[in-house]
Amino acid sequence: MQKAISTANGGTSDFVRALHDGLSEPQKNIPSRFFYDANGSLLFAEITTLEEYYPTLTELSILEQNADQIAADAGPNCLLVEFGSGSGFGSCKKTEILLDKLENVAGYVSIDISPTALLEAEQRRLERYPTLQVSAVVADFSRKLNLSGVAEGARRVGFFPGSTVGNLLSDEVVDLLSNFREILGQDSLLVVGLDLQKDHGTLLKAYDDSKGVTAAFNLNLLERANREAAANFDLSAFQHKAIYNSVMERIEMHLVSLRAQEVTVAGITFDFREGETIHTENSHKYTIEGFTALCLKAGWRVERIMTDPKRMFGVFALKIAG
Repeated sequence: MQKAISTANGGTSDFVRALHDGLSEPQKNIPSRFFYDANGSLLFAEITTLEEYYPTLTELSILEQNADQIAADAGPNCLLVEFGSGSGFGSCKKTEILLDKLENVAGYVSIDISPTALLEAEQRRLERYPTLQVSAVVADFSRKLNLSGVAEGARRVGFFPGSTVGNLLSDEVVDLLSNFREILGQDSLLVVGLDLQKDHGTLLKAYDDSKGVTAAFNLNLLERANREAAANFDLSAFQHKAIYNSVMERIEMHLVSLRAQEVTVAGITFDFREGETIHTENSHKYTIEGFTALCLKAGWRVERIMTDPKRMFGVFALKIAG
């Protein structure tokens, strides 16, 4: 059973504002949340199947091995709330691992900024779980959301896989986890996937694959701007670049201008120097201790830490502190 999809906190005007603001900064940038239009969602789904991109398969293995314990922590009759339902087999499979183990689940709420990814994921849920009460929300889950009226009285279990939290700065992580605490309520459980620190070579291969899928994913931001924001980016004049920032302990994705050029976006012109970059994504890599400290600042305590044998990735079960 599916409730009507609701829309909040998004749209083309938001994209235009973000482009104007970001391209006006000394370090030009486009927020990574705009990666996920229809084509971007398809490209990211393809990225998760690549041999170099270890996070998806590693997280899947951790969830498969620990699903019974997570279900026991969640308890019966819970409402599963997924932040960023994503698209593609890997994203869907992660959720299904939990849904298959949760006892008498009261319902499922999926929240994603991409309508295409959301609809694809929900269609799969409804086919696999025809009696499940499904609610879908197109929204930016970093903002306030009201889920009242959905499985009232059921314990809420938040699910935030894929290490999306790594895209944020430390204070943004605290803000996001605090917002999740408000959305989920006092007796909630939150399950978070997190990419851990590792050798730089493995990281760079994961974000600059040999098939060029990540490059296409990054450049799709400019194609989207041309289509939705009256921009005139020449995609052949930009190149994908991934670097490891050792000071910030993160992978950064950039689009490098290959020549001096002017680009117009919704009536405003921006100058690019040769070699100047647009910063499109951060992917911070954490230690277990570092992420635990951020959770405490946001009002969560770590109940359980689940990792793979090589400790490449972690899945954290969090409960509200105090």
